[in-house]
Amino acid sequence: MDQRFDAIRAWLGEILSGERMEMVAASKDASFRRYFRVFGMADQKSLIVMDAPPTQEDSRPFVRVAESLHKAGVNVPEVLAADLRQGFLLLSDLGSVHYLQALAENRHHEDYVHRLYGDAMGALLAIQACASCDGLPVYDDQRLRDEMNLFPDWFLTHHLEITVTNPTRAILDDAFDFLQRVAAEQPRVFVHRDYHSRNLMLSKYQNPGILDFQDAVCGPITYDLLSLLKDVYINWPPSQVDNWVLGYRNLAIQHGILTSDVEEGTWLRWFHLMGVQRHLKVAGIFARLYYRDGKPGYLADIPLTLDYLTSACARYPELAALSGLLDELALKARTQERNTAVLAT
Repeated sequence: MDQRFDAIRAWLGEILSGERMEMVAASKDASFRRYFRVFGMADQKSLIVMDAPPTQEDSRPFVRVAESLHKAGVNVPEVLAADLRQGFLLLSDLGSVHYLQALAENRHHEDYVHRLYGDAMGALLAIQACASCDGLPVYDDQRLRDEMNLFPDWFLTHHLEITVTNPTRAILDDAFDFLQRVAAEQPRVFVHRDYHSRNLMLSKYQNPGILDFQDAVCGPITYDLLSLLKDVYINWPPSQVDNWVLGYRNLAIQHGILTSDVEEGTWLRWFHLMGVQRHLKVAGIFARLYYRDGKPGYLADIPLTLDYLTSACARYPELAALSGLLDELALKARTQERNTAVLAT
C-alpha cells in the first residue's frame, strides 16, 4: 500500500502543480477503499483523495452516481479529478464530523436531533423524487436473497459456529420468500443502500453531506428510510421511530413519491419488514468483515442489529417460525460470548 501512497502523491503533483500539500489519513470503510485529506492548497481548502484499488473496487459507479445525486440537488462530493486506471479520485471535502458523532454527543437535545433527522429525511425526499434510476442495478429477488443468505452463511456458520440443518434452512427459506414478496409490493425509487449516520456528514450549508453512494440500486421505497431510522450504529425509542416513519409517509405523498392509498399500517409494515431483510444482511456482513477481511471493529454493532431483527420478527405472525428459531438459537447470548472471545484474542 506504500507504493499506492507514493503513486497518489505523484498523481496529485501533476494535477495540483505548484501546490505544497500534506496528506493525512481521513478514513477507511468496510470495502478496500481508503481516504486521505489533502491540505496546503493556496485557497486553504482541504480536499479528499479516494484510493480505490481497481483490482478490488470499480470507481466508475461512484462517478456516475455522484453526478446523478448532484443533479438531484443534494450535497455530495464533487469529483474534481479522476484516474480510473489507477483508482484515484480527487473530491471536494464535506468535512470531518459525521452524523453519528453529532447525534451521540447531543442525543438528549431533542430539538437538535429532530433537526438533523429532518435534514436527512429532506435530502432523502429529494433523492427519491429527483434522482434517476436509469442505469442502476435493480434490487431484485435474487439480490435480496443473496444478501439474506449472508446471515446463515457467515453469521450462523462462521461466527456462531451453528450447523444450518435442513429444518433450519426451510424456516429461513420461507421467511426469505415472504420478505421478498413484501419488498416487491413497494414502489421503486433510487436507493442509496447505506443511508445511515456514518455516511451523512454534518454540513453548515445544505446539510447533510452524503457519502458512500456508489452501490446505489433501484429498489423499495422504504429501504433508505429504514437504514436511517433503524441505524445499526445508534438507536432511538420505537415510538419515535414510528412517528418519523409516518411523518415521512405524509411528505412522500405530498412530493408525489407515494400514493395516498398506501395506508399508515401498510407503510409501517413495509418499513419494519424491510428492516428484517436489511438486518439479516448486516449481521452476515459484519461477521464476514471479521472472518474474511480481518476487520473486528464491526462485531460490537451486531447486538443492536440483532435487537432490531428479533423485535421486528416478533411483531409479525408471518415470521413466527423465524422468531422462534432465533429464540431457540439464543442468538443474543451466543453473540455476546463469541464477540467477547474474538475481541480478547
